[in-house]
Amino acid sequence: MLGAMLFHGEGPGEGAGRKLCLLSLLLAGFWGCVSSHWNPVGDICTAKPRDIPVNPMCIYRHPEKKLSEEGGSEQKKAPELTNPRVWELSEANSRFATELYKQLAASKDHNENIFMSPLSISTAFAMTKLGACNNTLKQLMEVFKFDTISEKTSDQVHFFFAKLNCRLYRKANKSSELVAANRLFGEKSLIFNETYQDISEVVYGAKLKPLNFKEDPELSRVTINDWVSNKTEGLITDVIPKGAITDLTVLVLVNTIYFKGWWKSKFSQENTKEEPFYKADGEQCSALMMYQENKFRYSHVKGSSQVEVLELPYKGDDITMVLILPKPDKPLDKVERDLTPDILREWLESLQETLLAVHVPRFRIEDNFSVKENLQEMGLKDLFHPERAELPGIIAEGQGDLFVSDAFHKAFLEVNEEGSEAAASTSVVISGRSLNFNRVTFNANRPFLVLIREVALNTIIFMGRISNPCMN
Repeated sequence: MLGAMLFHGEGPGEGAGRKLCLLSLLLAGFWGCVSSHWNPVGDICTAKPRDIPVNPMCIYRHPEKKLSEEGGSEQKKAPELTNPRVWELSEANSRFATELYKQLAASKDHNENIFMSPLSISTAFAMTKLGACNNTLKQLMEVFKFDTISEKTSDQVHFFFAKLNCRLYRKANKSSELVAANRLFGEKSLIFNETYQDISEVVYGAKLKPLNFKEDPELSRVTINDWVSNKTEGLITDVIPKGAITDLTVLVLVNTIYFKGWWKSKFSQENTKEEPFYKADGEQCSALMMYQENKFRYSHVKGSSQVEVLELPYKGDDITMVLILPKPDKPLDKVERDLTPDILREWLESLQETLLAVHVPRFRIEDNFSVKENLQEMGLKDLFHPERAELPGIIAEGQGDLFVSDAFHKAFLEVNEEGSEAAASTSVVISGRSLNFNRVTFNANRPFLVLIREVALNTIIFMGRISNPCMN
């Protein structure tokens, strides 16, 4: 979940400034469809660009970029029946995901777990982008890789976000829950730009709820946290810390993502045993290691990479969990430093169905952090600066003295024998631990990377690393 807080900032010597509080709230999962009173087609998923009057105050037109400037190889052709620009947006999100993950990994201890939803973070800041102008808008386009989409104007990104959401969240079936929710919480004494509200509601499903930040910031904080808890089945609580919302808060933007999935081939609890897990610092802990033998898509990448890649599908096959396990003599931090979107794509394209003996730890992780510093390191500097931020398209009459004070992100993932987050009642025949010499062993008994992705568009919904599954 990602929440961003906007504050109203006055110039030096003019008194205390108000801030726009950008809160990014995240949980494992996906988003839902959106509709609005002014949507002429009634269904954003079937709408054409002309049906959605996306007319923010400012539009950024980015220059032509040569492929080499993007630091990547030629883009693959979009999957059949997929809008090419939606495909490019998914690719842009993957680029952003990789860069942000590397920033987080470099800032944390090697023994710390990491888990986040780059898609949630990107969505919250796309909603912020609706009100941005000039250099602030340019930095948002560049840091989140929106400028790699072939459409040359920034306003078109929002339409393609709506289409991407439709592709992701309308695939929910009886085997999984894919849910997302967006909301704007605004200071009740202010008048917000009508165009900003309309686009937020139609494209992102984010209705504006008035709150009394000025007179009761703590009650407002509790109200927002309760909304988040309700949307994430109680798994994400207290995402906004005490003191984060003050009487200067103008707006809080919230995105939540929730995912509950069941393995296509579940693990038998009878095969789960305590086994040693070897942490990055050389110490070991006792982890509950799940086990099964079955055919899965797998690749042993040789050469300089030296990793094993395993894909575990959830029921329906639309969503999968990908585990990236370095060889025992290759540290995970080396894999993290060398990781690029192109390398990740090559690994995924090399997967082939293989008979495997799979050992994967059962784990539960929760990560909670501010993304402000990481995004500043990536180039998003003006948005968080009270004097340089330009966000005139949010408050009515073009009031532009707003800035983002902070952006909080919280994510949760539980993996067990039935799937992710919760148990299921599906019955699948699982083999026990045998001596089948024809199968390959995948033993995740050391730190590894984990992705949860949508397969057709290769959209990275969640990304992280498991350095210590023995916690919790």
